[in-house]
Amino acid sequence: MQSQDVAPRPSPASPTDPVVDVEQAEAALVEHYPRLVRLAYLVLPPGIGRNRRVVTAHALTQRALPRGRTPAPVIPAQSTGRDGDPGYAFVRLQVLRTALEAGLPLKRKAWPKRSQLPPLLPQVWGLRLFPRSGGADELALDQQLSTLPGPARAAYVLRGLEKLPDGDVRDVLTAAGVDDVDAALREADGVAAQYELLDSPEFDPCSLQARPTDLMRRRQHMKAALAAAAAVAVCGALLVLPGDGWGPDGAAAPSYAQNPAAQAALDPGKLTKVAPTAWKSSARTDFSVWPARGDLTDDRGLLRRALAVWARPGEKVQVAVTPGTPSGGPAGPPQLLYAGNVDNARVVILYDGLRIARYAEPKGGASGAALDFARADGARKAEASAMVLGRADGNVRYLTAPWVRKAAERDLRKPGAGAMDLTMADGITAPMASPALRNGTCTSWNVLQLTDDSGTRLLTDLGELLPAHLTTGRPGSPHEASGAKAQRTWAPFACSLSAVRSQGVRSVNAWEYAHQSLPDSSGSAAWVCTRAATWRGDGTRVLAQFHTPRAAYGAVAAKAENVPACGPRDPHVLAGVLWKSKAGSWYLLAASSRDTAKITATGGIDGSTQSNLLTVRTKRGAQADLKGTLDNGRSISGLR
Repeated sequence: MQSQDVAPRPSPASPTDPVVDVEQAEAALVEHYPRLVRLAYLVLPPGIGRNRRVVTAHALTQRALPRGRTPAPVIPAQSTGRDGDPGYAFVRLQVLRTALEAGLPLKRKAWPKRSQLPPLLPQVWGLRLFPRSGGADELALDQQLSTLPGPARAAYVLRGLEKLPDGDVRDVLTAAGVDDVDAALREADGVAAQYELLDSPEFDPCSLQARPTDLMRRRQHMKAALAAAAAVAVCGALLVLPGDGWGPDGAAAPSYAQNPAAQAALDPGKLTKVAPTAWKSSARTDFSVWPARGDLTDDRGLLRRALAVWARPGEKVQVAVTPGTPSGGPAGPPQLLYAGNVDNARVVILYDGLRIARYAEPKGGASGAALDFARADGARKAEASAMVLGRADGNVRYLTAPWVRKAAERDLRKPGAGAMDLTMADGITAPMASPALRNGTCTSWNVLQLTDDSGTRLLTDLGELLPAHLTTGRPGSPHEASGAKAQRTWAPFACSLSAVRSQGVRSVNAWEYAHQSLPDSSGSAAWVCTRAATWRGDGTRVLAQFHTPRAAYGAVAAKAENVPACGPRDPHVLAGVLWKSKAGSWYLLAASSRDTAKITATGGIDGSTQSNLLTVRTKRGAQADLKGTLDNGRSISGLR
């Protein structure tokens, strides 16, 4: 392992250090509250969603007050603070430290910090809050900042929002507990210094818009809560009844009883093993027809350990669960898909009809094991074509379906570069670069290309056991993204896939729903919406993206979660963006799907068009509400 430089921790405060009392800190917090909340919002990880990000930013700022008189370490960046106020410097440090802690992953062996949990206060019930959308530049900056780790985002924000020189940035980050400050500064250098954009309404969590939550789901949850409360009340009454109540002699077996079904699920001799040729005659094309492969399928000791850990993972087992996946033990003997040596580990992969479970233990008797779960119910041929077998050194190795004839690696960012063949042995591919394990600037996005008798398809690693299936086309009738035109559609938007890593994504579709001529003879722009569907059904994420000829990447114009837009139930989308032409003029550009008869902009910008494309000259920072009317007369609202 390579050694890492660790930044020294600030020394404990001495009696001679400046002392900030609660009154001084409160005065600084009240005076600079909007700036402090903006600082927390920018440093928090974007992946938690805009509503929770807003509420958490306010909570962390409000909790920054010291308890009584608290010594503050004297460092150059804190000796004067903002406008000579040490109280502000102290509060700023507390906000920065807790915002960085909130972005740390939860660890099984350690209690979570208070900042890592959803805030108790403030709370907003029945509404989702989020800042107003900015222009294309702000949205592009937000997307670039989302690719940085927390310390690098903090360095960028301290430079731009607080106007601190690098020496003071280094001192503040060290005081906030950042170990590798030099790495944070280097990674922050990878984002262009567009510091004036940090004052945009896009990053202002104090000027908010409100939308309702999912009203139908909220009603269903309320009914379920009432039913659960009634059930608890009935069960509680039965537990205290004498004689025939649910006491020790009730229907449940005692805790020491040996349940036959549970015993069978832990018996490696009863594992289901499918014949190697079963898939050729089966009407199904999912994981249930995969044969058992690997050089350790007869190692009963390994299989017994894998089954036991699945049923009862110990404290030293690292468990990773795809969102929406139950992690309990199997109800009966599962199906064995793989057991063998992979790099420096012994790996067992099992399937119980609902979930894929991957058990890995290090070779050589080293302690520690890992257990990963992913949902796989309802998988079709495309989604059941491959799964992650192992990861090492930034690479990923796949186990492919028995019907796959050829595997290759392709850079989605470079559609004309061609594919590089991957060797396969017993369905196992050679290692390939994984975009899910990479941070920093997105210059490439390598995907897995698989070919079988039915055609060629693309899959991408998003940090989970099952890669996501990539498609293009109108929702409801998508097609594979393996063709040349489909790859050109995906190329500018490939890096936006990082926004849905580790979310249990099953497939992602990209649909170019409009093409718009730009003012001032600046060429034409493409409007594309990407929709990430999950294995669990809810949690879908929609991005409306805007790409101009001069831009290397598409800019996110609007984003939403759990909405039917850009999906098979409602294949319509409307979004707008503020855009600056080569001549220096600002325009509101908006586009909807081609079956839109009218678009209207109101609010800070007034304009309308009798088509699916709208262009209105305006000024920087203007805001607008978009409404569209479809050919059938139905109204749609713009995504935000």
